[in-house]
Amino acid sequence: MKTFYKRRPIEEEDGHEWLVTFADAMTLLLAFFVLLVSFSKVDLVTFEQVQAGIARDLGQRTVARPAAQLRAQLEAMVDSLGVADAVRVDTFDRGIVLELAASTFFRTGSAEIRPESRAILERISESLVAPRYSKFKIAVEGHTDDSPPTIARYATNWELSGAQAANIVRLFTGNNIPARRLRAVAFADTTPKVPNRDGVGNVLAENQSKNRRIVIRIHR
Repeated sequence: MKTFYKRRPIEEEDGHEWLVTFADAMTLLLAFFVLLVSFSKVDLVTFEQVQAGIARDLGQRTVARPAAQLRAQLEAMVDSLGVADAVRVDTFDRGIVLELAASTFFRTGSAEIRPESRAILERISESLVAPRYSKFKIAVEGHTDDSPPTIARYATNWELSGAQAANIVRLFTGNNIPARRLRAVAFADTTPKVPNRDGVGNVLAENQSKNRRIVIRIHR
């Protein structure tokens, strides 16, 4: 007795299966590059740019880049106020850094903010208080030169640099930046950018001026 088998219809491939495999591979590649960048010494702004570029290549929507947006906003603010000689915008591995020339904001040996410079700090705080930047922490660092303070109320450069940083933090809190996002840090003369004195101990006035600064680190 013959056995008859019913022939099954041949299923036609729709030709799109490879897209699933390709998408999976590209997703893994994206994860690999994100991990690679995160472990390397790359600043947050650059990391966001790499992440956004890969996302665009994968046809994804543009990802948020708050650090890059904030840097661009601060740079535009500095240009509009014409204070590039007093405020420098840069990046570091965790976010954005602002370097303020202390001579623009404080008289030598004083922690009282110059009235004519408050507008610059007000504009900086207006940028930082925006909701899209609410996850960023803000560390305000005070740095001095190695000469002792000239005002009696500040016994050492620790008190002076701490008071300068604290007064800027107080201004920021007065402009609605939550205190939990802020901290004031005193460095005194422990981290100079350039030598305060020459090889025989003579004061280098121009270098001392560069070392008197406020550094604002904005980071996740």
